[in-house]
Amino acid sequence: MLHVIPSHQHRPSDDPIFTLNHEATQRILRGEAVVNATIGVLMDDNGKLAILPTAARAVAEVSPAEWAAYAPISGLPDFLEAVKDDLFRDSPEMRACAVSVATPGGSGALRLAIANCIEPNQSLLTTSYYWGPYKTLSDETDRKLVTFSMFDAHGNFDVGALDRAVGAALAEQKRALLVINDPCHNPTGYSMRLEEWRRVADCLASHAQKGSLTLLVDTAYSAYAAGDSRAFLKELRPLLGKVGLLFAWSASKTFTHYGLRVGAIVACVPDAKERAMMEAALSYSCRGTWSNCSHGGMRAITRLLTEPALVASCNQERAAMKALLSARVAAFNELARARGLDYPRYEGGFFVTVFADDAEKRALRMKDKGVFVVSAKGALRVALCATAERDIPRLVGALAD
Repeated sequence: MLHVIPSHQHRPSDDPIFTLNHEATQRILRGEAVVNATIGVLMDDNGKLAILPTAARAVAEVSPAEWAAYAPISGLPDFLEAVKDDLFRDSPEMRACAVSVATPGGSGALRLAIANCIEPNQSLLTTSYYWGPYKTLSDETDRKLVTFSMFDAHGNFDVGALDRAVGAALAEQKRALLVINDPCHNPTGYSMRLEEWRRVADCLASHAQKGSLTLLVDTAYSAYAAGDSRAFLKELRPLLGKVGLLFAWSASKTFTHYGLRVGAIVACVPDAKERAMMEAALSYSCRGTWSNCSHGGMRAITRLLTEPALVASCNQERAAMKALLSARVAAFNELARARGLDYPRYEGGFFVTVFADDAEKRALRMKDKGVFVVSAKGALRVALCATAERDIPRLVGALAD
């Protein structure tokens, strides 16, 4: 007698990216010269995890009592205020109507959005290239995932495909939840221009009266954007009160503490009654999933967001890490263009995606040569965040060959 319900009986036991990373790590430990471009963490050029010293110190300074204590279900109030201040520092209109709850990383924020903004058996909408756990999160909450073409014929964000997909979702479901990961999209590395965001906002506004339409912006990699990572918010302000606006905020990459599992979901809701309803629904979902988040983790991140000396120190240390990553991006772009690789505009971020029809076979051939990347439908995801600059010529060569 099988006690696992039928729909869950054939689920994979491990995430494929973590499986590949484990295999690459084991080969490195055996002394093999391996390039491991799989895992989404920032590594220094010696293969060690790059950690902000100031963030590590703040975590270590949290008292044992704060690590041991329960946190409020929705999160520490000063942490939630600090997150809103961080996200909307240049957008007072959005800050004024924002409400947030703490989540275990950005994944938790996505989970709450899916559970509260679309019904069971309805579909989450996102780009054709997407972070794999979007589908896992949809499956786990008995929702589906539908994609639209991310790029048009000119390599820009395909707003026409978005328009058709949103229209179809609202016609079928009477509600839609759209997830856009920007800037530094995972897995393509693409960052939208302000003009693209303006066209997206115009598109969503044109559909706003057809049903309940919600946009969730996944900002996980925003700290590593080449330009102003918050500039796009001004394009979303006209949507306030017309389209639901949610943001998945994460400390994992911003403060290089992935295992701390500190994040938040932030909602901008101008109507006070609806704002209270949203806050209650999100808090109830917290209690029904993870109950509450890390008290000590939130305490440390709050200090890093609010204490001027720590903010300045983190900004300086992060700038050095961004410079490390930017050098890899520049090296990749120079070599990849010379070899004729086909990939989206890439200006910064942890990943880049190279288009390839036979991606799975290419990834296997590359792995045989000691170069590990992650295959997806029609593409190879390359984690430059984990690739030393000296290994990029070998990486590009393997991709091209």
